[in-house]
Amino acid sequence: MNLSSVIAEKMVFGGKCLAKIDNKNVFIPFAVPGEKLEIEITKSFRDYDEAKIVRVLEASPERVQPACPLYGRCGGCNMMHIDFGRQIELKKSVLAELMERAGVKIPQIEVVSGSPLAYRSRFQLHDGGMEGRGTNEVVPIDSCLVAVPEINGWLKACPMRERPKGRGLLFGHKSAQPELSLALEREARPEQKAYKKMSAKEKKKHGKKRPMGRFEGVSQNEQCPVQIELCGKKILFDAQGFFQSNIKVLEKAIPFVTQGLSGKNALDLYSGAGTFSVFLADCFENVVMVEHNRGALVFAEQNMAGKPHESYGISGADFVKKNVQSLVERIGNFDAAVVDPPRSGMEREALDWLCSSRIPVIKYLSCNPSTQARDIKRLSDAGYSVSDIRLLDFYPQTSHIESLLTCVLA
Repeated sequence: MNLSSVIAEKMVFGGKCLAKIDNKNVFIPFAVPGEKLEIEITKSFRDYDEAKIVRVLEASPERVQPACPLYGRCGGCNMMHIDFGRQIELKKSVLAELMERAGVKIPQIEVVSGSPLAYRSRFQLHDGGMEGRGTNEVVPIDSCLVAVPEINGWLKACPMRERPKGRGLLFGHKSAQPELSLALEREARPEQKAYKKMSAKEKKKHGKKRPMGRFEGVSQNEQCPVQIELCGKKILFDAQGFFQSNIKVLEKAIPFVTQGLSGKNALDLYSGAGTFSVFLADCFENVVMVEHNRGALVFAEQNMAGKPHESYGISGADFVKKNVQSLVERIGNFDAAVVDPPRSGMEREALDWLCSSRIPVIKYLSCNPSTQARDIKRLSDAGYSVSDIRLLDFYPQTSHIESLLTCVLA
């Protein structure tokens, strides 16, 4: 075993800590900046190495004993070994560095956070358990410290042997109708001994996938509609699609999305089920929703019923290519835009158009601050400045960062 002693210098995007051996970068999970560690290299690449901690030689005062007995084995949390207050500060430093590296000038980062535990309403199961960290192992669980009581109630009531195979999405919340919903992947896989993705060859061998049976006590349909109350409004969405997991932080974040916005036309680009559009409709005469997932847009239409709006079930790129010019000629320019793209960031065509649109205010939400920083740099070069930046701590105990930036035209 080839061991080395290093100092963890800083945390980088993704939650690992950076150290150096002979001027080569080494990335170490489950470390805390400032610690002296004995490590073993697990993977070596031309420009960097990956390592694991063999022994903590000098622990950081911010290191704590993880409360979960499955920590490190389960593929979920990766910052539970760090004091919660320090977790927030580390995420802020990572977000600030990403913006700085992209050449984006930002004000002081504000934080929107909630409880460090019992916050997660959306829960993904793999053959009834959790997916192991870096493996295909299925980790059996009967409760989870970050899950809301509705999720834990189901986990305790339904033994592993009775849970559905394949990938399942649980959504539970005290204000939701139904209070708990279990949605299985649309085409269930044949039973396998361990959760893993099937190769094209395996898919051909198994042929058509058989549908899963119905499980008592849960909602399981082609679409699993769930209705939840957010800031006094009822929002309908598909449990099989995407919806935020931390409802309390989402309710805190929504006012910052609409803060200071008003006028005739608002654009909700990558609108999903229309969560933000519902609140934008209180501030604008007309809301335009653009969402490539037409299943989500069906729910958006229901959520926006009775409110002046238009919707386009196409990608942001196609909206710009095919619709935006005639739309603006007909209704006038937008007074504000809210964009919430996937992890890959905005499509080039959509970003190019936004840069030239002269929309006075753009609110940009992101689940990937790396691509967000790239896009904000383009907007900055086009004359926008960042007037407000907020770290949305939707996933405590993990390194996941979501952020909301307000860009104003200079």
